[in-house]
Amino acid sequence: MKKIRKNKKKSPDRSKLFTRRALLLGGGQLGLLSLLVGRLYYLQVVESSKYVVLAEENRVNLRLLAPPRGRIYDRYGVEIASNRQNYRIILIPEQARDVRRILGQLASIVDLDEEDRWRVLKAASRKRRFVPIIVRDNLTWREVSRIEVNSPDLPGVTIEEGQRRFYPYANSAGHLLGYVAAVSESEQTGDPLLQLPDFQIGKNGIEQTYDKSFRGLAGTSHVEVNAVGRVIRELKRDEGTPGLDLPLTIDMGLQQYTYYRLGEESAACVVMDVHSGELLTMASSPSFDPNNFADGIDNETWRNLLGNEKAPLTNKPIAGQYAPGSTFKMTVTLAALEAGIIKPSHNVFCRGWTQLGTSRFHCWKRGGHGNMDLHNGIKQSCDVYFYDVARRVGLDKIAEMANRLGIGVPVPLGMRGEKSGFMPTREWKQAQFGVPWQKGETLVAGIGQGFILATPLQLAVMTARIVNGGFAVMPHLTPRQVGPDGLGAPIDAKYESIGISQKSLATVIRGMIGVVNEPRGTAGRSRITEEGMEMGGKTGTSQVRRITRSERISGVKKNEEKPWEERDHALFVGFAPIHEPRYACACVVEHGGGGSRAAAPVVKDVLLETQRRDPSRTSPLPGLAQSAPAIQEG
Repeated sequence: MKKIRKNKKKSPDRSKLFTRRALLLGGGQLGLLSLLVGRLYYLQVVESSKYVVLAEENRVNLRLLAPPRGRIYDRYGVEIASNRQNYRIILIPEQARDVRRILGQLASIVDLDEEDRWRVLKAASRKRRFVPIIVRDNLTWREVSRIEVNSPDLPGVTIEEGQRRFYPYANSAGHLLGYVAAVSESEQTGDPLLQLPDFQIGKNGIEQTYDKSFRGLAGTSHVEVNAVGRVIRELKRDEGTPGLDLPLTIDMGLQQYTYYRLGEESAACVVMDVHSGELLTMASSPSFDPNNFADGIDNETWRNLLGNEKAPLTNKPIAGQYAPGSTFKMTVTLAALEAGIIKPSHNVFCRGWTQLGTSRFHCWKRGGHGNMDLHNGIKQSCDVYFYDVARRVGLDKIAEMANRLGIGVPVPLGMRGEKSGFMPTREWKQAQFGVPWQKGETLVAGIGQGFILATPLQLAVMTARIVNGGFAVMPHLTPRQVGPDGLGAPIDAKYESIGISQKSLATVIRGMIGVVNEPRGTAGRSRITEEGMEMGGKTGTSQVRRITRSERISGVKKNEEKPWEERDHALFVGFAPIHEPRYACACVVEHGGGGSRAAAPVVKDVLLETQRRDPSRTSPLPGLAQSAPAIQEG
């Protein structure tokens, strides 16, 4: 019994041991609790403002809204590029449930091809089911009505209203205005606006030149979303700032008249004010409907445009380059007169050709013109006369005068695809081909053939500088400067002199008046008989292929007997009225044959219509357009 009691005294006190462990455990728990409380304090008190912002950002999404694109007007305030309501079908797969069945029902109500259905099904399989998908846009009001009537049977289908670009004059202003289309991968600059799925930018013409001004400033929509990103409601909306509304110097009525006057020809026609430089019309034919691009052009239409031999996608007034033919003889004349090499009385006998070494250079008139002075040389467009003048004056002086008149130098409008034409020099020939310039090439240059190239716009500038007293007028399409802050100061119409004597200019102008209004003038059949509206001008015909000696011996085929692509280009430059020139016009008809037959009648009609409308009497609107009667297509 004593041993047992002794052992009991030596055993540890279990109550004390339990209390120590509880104390250690409690201390650890207290420490962890303190850390947790400290962390909570840090997050909820010290960092509270930060996490409030983060939570708000998770709850509220900021979405960009595309602003209305700026509109384009003509000089009278007629709207020529606007924004039209665009109704489109939106499908939310989550609400539709059976997407394939709903698409089948939609196809029985509105036109919905297999390509659209396949696209929607593909998008529905890739995106979250609550993300809206565009099924089809550009709905007619009748189609909208059909869908609204059937809406109870179309779960997940809604109609959304937006805007799309609209061109009321379609083809007649296609090249001038250009078009808008979706942003491509290469055009992404990091601007969030460009990443909007339906955003479109200018791709050509005026739309491309002033695209950034037309875009405006993006709006915003603040929407509340749940944890998975589904929109609950819209909290705030700012529509943004619309793009710049831009007036042009163009007279849309005249533009439309000119386009239809060109008809089915592959041609270009430009009219400009010889004093201010305002472009009143700049028509290119055939053309295209820019609405097709804004709506999304289909493959067949695109293939037809690309495959058309008359190049409907080329803006011929600024991108078409042609040998100026006999319209260049005025430049050769001024170079010779200003150099003192010839006088108006200078006489040359034309027997139908002239000889240079072993080469024979022919006149367009096989029997020749006989004795020619300068006035008759211009009036009857005698090639032999100008072979002689070019040989005497030389290429260097001809090139220098051509540059002063705007041939072979840029006359930029800032539009995509502009060409500068070309005026060759001796140095260029040596550097390009490694051989010197030949005398025969100078003779060819004397009648506007060979290496010389000019755009219709340059030919209009050349004519304007001759008839406005020798001032370096520059063409422009907007009445005011356009900058990042909108419309600026009016474009200064005070131009410097190009340094040609009034006597020389008067001699050339008299010759141009004779071309149209005197017997044996090459454009006599295109005379304007209305008193006070008479025009002067110069015909031109440029070969697209060299006529061989054997062809001359056997007899050269008439233009209408040749394949279209081998026919000569027809050119005419004119001005009106003759007593006080105000308007200059240049027309090129590709493969049209003679300038007197194909181009001069067009210029006659266009200049007559221009004078009847007399747009120089009205200044283009400085800002927003006012109401004006619209001119309907056709």
